[in-house]
This record gives sequence, structure tokens and C-alpha cells, in this order.
Amino acid sequence: MNNTPTLFGHPAGLYTLFFAEMWERFSFYGMRALLLFYMIKGFLGYGDSEAYAVYGAYTALVYLTPFFGGMLADRLLGARRAVILGGLLMAAGHLTMTIENDIAFFTALALLICGNGFFKPNISTMVGAQYPAGSPRRDAGFTLFYMGINLGAAMSPLLCGYIGETYGWHYGFGLATAGMLVGLAVFVMPRRITQLLILAGVLAAAVGLFVFRPDSGLQVAINIFVGVALLAAGGIAIAALGRGGLASAMGAPPDMARLHGRVLGGLLSRQWAVYLCTLAAIPVVVLFVSGFAPLASDGDALVLVPAAFVERLQAGGALAQVLAVFVTEMSRPAGLLLTVSGVVALGYLLMHTFKLDKVRRERMFVVLVLTFFSLTFWAFFEQGGSSINNFTDRNVDRVAEQRAIGAAEVGSVIRIQPTQEQLGHYNGATLFTLDALNALREANQDDPAFAVEWEVVPSNVGMGVAGRPAETPASVYQSFNPVYILLFGLAFTALWGFLGARNWEPPTPYKFALGLLQLGLGFGAFWYGAQVSDERGMVALQWLAVGYLLHTTGELCLSPVGLSMVTKLAPARLVSTVMGAWFLATAFSQFLAAVIAQFTGVTGGDADASVPAPIDTVHVYGDVFGSVAVMALAATAVCLLLAPLLTRWMHVGEEEGEAAPLSAKQS
Repeated sequence: MNNTPTLFGHPAGLYTLFFAEMWERFSFYGMRALLLFYMIKGFLGYGDSEAYAVYGAYTALVYLTPFFGGMLADRLLGARRAVILGGLLMAAGHLTMTIENDIAFFTALALLICGNGFFKPNISTMVGAQYPAGSPRRDAGFTLFYMGINLGAAMSPLLCGYIGETYGWHYGFGLATAGMLVGLAVFVMPRRITQLLILAGVLAAAVGLFVFRPDSGLQVAINIFVGVALLAAGGIAIAALGRGGLASAMGAPPDMARLHGRVLGGLLSRQWAVYLCTLAAIPVVVLFVSGFAPLASDGDALVLVPAAFVERLQAGGALAQVLAVFVTEMSRPAGLLLTVSGVVALGYLLMHTFKLDKVRRERMFVVLVLTFFSLTFWAFFEQGGSSINNFTDRNVDRVAEQRAIGAAEVGSVIRIQPTQEQLGHYNGATLFTLDALNALREANQDDPAFAVEWEVVPSNVGMGVAGRPAETPASVYQSFNPVYILLFGLAFTALWGFLGARNWEPPTPYKFALGLLQLGLGFGAFWYGAQVSDERGMVALQWLAVGYLLHTTGELCLSPVGLSMVTKLAPARLVSTVMGAWFLATAFSQFLAAVIAQFTGVTGGDADASVPAPIDTVHVYGDVFGSVAVMALAATAVCLLLAPLLTRWMHVGEEEGEAAPLSAKQS
């Protein structure tokens, strides 16, 4: 790195990668913020269970494909070409999402899955390649890169989510498309143009954050914080790129002659063969993410388990009903693919583990056990994109009241902007439901501040009337997690460094237990919020904020050390395979998260199915979140019981086959 231009001790090219990844995450999480709501409220009209199943298949496959994208880049394409290919596929996916057609919808998801497989692992590889082997600044560089990921993830619900829910789904997806194209342009354009793109993108996003926002004090503060962080990051990146950009040779193919070698009797180069095979794979991914629904005459997803067997389980007790949901979801095509892949991967790793010497074998046992606890953590944590999202939409009070209906208004007709405050109340003789509210918003997208006539009845006394803008969209609150990471991520890094310098840093197994503990407490906050909901079944916003905070601090205890643990403990000849298995476990956890979310389903997919009043749904969510809290705390207890043994098996400070005293600093 001696001849590489730097800023704050880091290569100038890191800041290019920072902004390319920031915009890619902006587009990815922008679409994610809207996806569940789009399936339920948009033209698809899915019920909760159907939407959760598609969401689970999508997120699982998103984490499965990076294994193949990384392998193709390592052996043939090189990281740079893989990132460009992935970016183009993802931009096409976001754009295709704007088409209201079933096949187009699943094609969009398939494009995003394949694109993420090429983009995600390889841009991270290029971050590491900025530093020479053994560089003490590498970890700090990845921390900065991690901040870029979360800055993009924080912006996306505030812009894509808010605009998509307020002005129309297609505007939100279109904004995600624009973000992906800007990220790709930052990556491929010459340095001076990249500086202009960063400046233009930062200014446009900052203006959007200050213009497109609810007027609630909390949301204004979040938008200002993210906007200021974005402007600061943009200024630093532009200054860094003034010293130099991404080296042209960075991410080059490992063997250019092999890349351009001819295949299929000389018809194609290997490079173009990869591109065409990727396009050919997209229809296959469509079938897996949709559950083969496009091939069915009735459009239903394929479930490879006899219906009679499922019905018998559903007629049984509580455990049998849980098993019925699990069996049904795991027998879908995506579930079967993950299950078979997981069994094969676990069998392969166990076979090689038992051939290792004592020290390396016990280290591999630690990796496998902690991989299981990581899978458990993410299966619970990823409720954030599914069941917690619906809970926020249906049962979390997101309205700033201007006034309340008084007794003197009974019998009169007033004009109000309908919001959550009216859910569960009667407009004259008609119960006002979330479906009615969504229909009104769909019909009045050109006028988000529309009003309706409301016939006040005695039960309306005390009902809130909102100001303008009336209600913060539910998708916006997915920004809590990345905003918390921006606030506390560096603090946790400093904390571990402080403790490590004094040999007080807890070993990795204890950090995993701390992560699971805080995750369980976070779900406990959601459960308690449901228990103390108001008479309509609405939960105070602070319980959502507290739950997300605990989830984030749990993530900061567990997530950053996971990949580091794999690289430290896995044998050198198995490290790539173990890393692939780690991501496969993450993919499985995403699918398992969708299975758990099924238990919060309150609507079917029928045209006349409607979302019940908040009082009828609050304890459906609360009871499931309470059960998840108990399971997370139970996993914490098991992890703590195993932690002393796992710490010994890490053999910190030992060479293979040797015995050495343990250090106080184990992780």
C-alpha cells in the first residue's frame, strides 16, 4: 500500500467501493422495505401466509447465490466483471418490479437473486484486496465499509419506503432502480465523473430526506441524522478520490487467457458462456422463488407433501399444528433445495472434521456449533422484514394526533383524513378497517392529504384526528436497525478494543450468548408492548423502538465476530468450504424466519379476505413474539452452558496438536 494514495490511512479506492455498495444496499433494502406490503396490498393481493412464503424463498435464495457468484469470480470472471454483471442484473430486477404482472414480479425477484449473487461477495473481496496481507488497517477498512452498507440501508426505507407507500409502489421501485444504476456508475466511471456522481447523488438524497418526510419529531430527527451522515460521507469520499481512485487492475480475472478461451466448439468465449448461462438460470430461479406457481393451472405454489397428511396434523394439538406449518413450508421447492444442500454440506464437513487432528477437530466443532446458534439468531432477527413489518403496519401507533373527537360532535358529519386512528371505529354503521383505508389511499394516490366524510357516533368519542401529514408509513421504521448501527457500531468496535487491551474481552461463544440474550429481550419488548396496548389494540411506538434497539445491540455482539471466527478456526484447506456453509446456514435461517412468520398470519388470499381490527390482531403478534423471546432466551442459556467447553476447544494460543494455557482474550 506504500504507493497507493490514501486518506485517513485507508486506500482512496475504498471510498469508491463504499459508495458503490451504499447505493446497491439502498436499492436492495429499498425494495425489501416495500416487498411484503406490495405483495399484500398491491395487485397480487396475497394473504399473509402466501406473502411470507414468497418472501422467505426470496431472502433464502439471495443468501444462497453468493456462494456460486464468488466461485465464478475467483475461478474465471474476476471480481470487477462479477460486480458489474451483478449490478446490471439487479438494476433490471428493480425496473421489472414496476410491471404489474405475476411473471414479471417473479422474474424481478430472480434477477435480484442472481444479481446479488455476483455483486455482494465480490465487492467485499475487493475491499480486502485494497490492503496488503497482514495490514493492521484491514479490520478498520471493513468497519468503514460496513458503515456504508448501513448508511444505504438507513436511507432506503426513508426514501423508497416513504415514497412507495405514499405516492405509489412504482415510484419506490423506480427510486431503487435509480440507486442501483448510480452505484454501478460510481464503480465503473472515470474518477472525475465518479466524484460528480457522488456529489449529485448525495445532494439529491439529502434533499429528498429533508423534503419527503413525515412531520413527527422522531422521524425528522432520523432523516436529519441520516442526511448529515450522508453529506459527511460524500465530502470525505470526494476528497479521497481527489487523491486517486480504484486501481484499474483491481478485481481483474485470475487468468485472462482462460477467460477468453473458446468453448462449445469455438462458438463462445468462457466469459460469454457464463453470461448466457446466468440468463438461462433466471427462469429456473423464477420457478424456485415462486414455488413453481407459473407452471400450475391454478397459480398455486407447489407443496410436495400430501394434503391429507397436513390436514391430520392441523387437526391435532399445538405441537402438531406447528409441525404442519414447518412440513408444508420445508416441502416447497426452495425449502427442499436448502434442506438437501444443508444435509450434503453438513455431511461433507463432518466427514472431513473427524479426519482432523484433535486441535483442528475441536476447532471445527466450535465452528459448527456456533453456526447453529448464528442460524437461530438470524431466523428470529429476520422477522424484521416480515412479521414485525406487518405488526408495525397494523398495530403500532404511527400517527401524531392533532385533536380528539368530543362528545359535542356526536351525530355530526365531519371531514377528516383517515389514518390508523380510525381503525376499529365505526363511520356511522360501517366498521372502518385497514382494507378500507388501503383502498382509499390507492384511489387517492395523487392526493396523499385527501379527506373523507365521517359520521360521528357515540363510540367515536376520544378517537384521534391526525394533522398533516397524517401518518408515517410502516416501511419507514425499517430504518431503525441501520440507524442504530450507525450510532452504535463504532462504539461497539471501540468497546471490544478497550476490553481487549485489558484482556477483558469476552470469548466468541460468550459474545454469541450476549447477542441471543439481547435478541430475546427485544422480542420481549414487542410482547410487552402488545400486552399494554390501548383499548383498540394499538401499541405505543416506543416499544417498537426499544425492541429494534435490543435487536441491533445483539447483532453487534454476534454478527461482526462470526465471519472472523470462521477464518480463524477453520483449517486452511477447508476455510472456503466452511465459509460457503456459513452463508448456506444464513440462507436456511431466512427461510426458517418465513416459517416462523406464518404463525402471525391473520389474512387469507381470498378476494374477500380482510385484515381484522387491531384488537383482533395485536395478541396474535404478541403471542408469537413472546414465544420467540422464550426460545431466544432458551438458546442463550444453552449457549452459555456450552461456552466454557467451546472456549477450551478454540485452543487459543496453541499450535495443532499442542497443549498450551488459555489466554484471557479468547475471541
